[in-house]
Amino acid sequence: MRNHWWWRPRWSVGRRFYTWHLTFEGQPDVHRLAAEYRAGLEPLGPALTLIPDRWLHLTMQGIGFVNEVAERDVKAIVEAARARLLAVSTFDLQLGPEVIDPEAVLLPAHPSEPVRSVRDAIRAAIGDVLGEVPENADGFRPHVSVAYSAADAPTAPISKALAALDTRPAHARITTAELIVIHRDNLMYEWEPYATAPLG
Repeated sequence: MRNHWWWRPRWSVGRRFYTWHLTFEGQPDVHRLAAEYRAGLEPLGPALTLIPDRWLHLTMQGIGFVNEVAERDVKAIVEAARARLLAVSTFDLQLGPEVIDPEAVLLPAHPSEPVRSVRDAIRAAIGDVLGEVPENADGFRPHVSVAYSAADAPTAPISKALAALDTRPAHARITTAELIVIHRDNLMYEWEPYATAPLG
């Protein structure tokens, strides 16, 4: 495992970033599963950052840093996304079983196709307004992280702790996508909501 909390290029304390996520407020089954992972991984101590229910998320698509994107453009992207996402039906999602990534314990999202459809619609909305779309369209792996690695450390203790768990995947109903203003000042992805776009 390697420490997830190194500072990516252009990120620093105090910077804020516009990004689209799926969030899981009011999704008790997702919270149930996350709590089971927190309980099972907590004995590993500070080597892992365990994610509280409030900050569970499925990363979708960034727009840009707050001081680099005009707010009028952000508002136009929201309106374009709302129009496009009305053509994407609400859907059910399964999260898990877990996968150990070098920087996190992940719950892959199944099926991935409707999540990709939401992301494609958001990317098209950004393109409508900005002309160019940041971030690569390829390589997207929809997932929810339940823990981030907070140190360079062996994988074996995490594998052992996970093997002792008896979990079942979580189910979520996805009805909206959220535009948020995110930061990582406190070794956690935390955010303020900016706008919600309902699915059709």
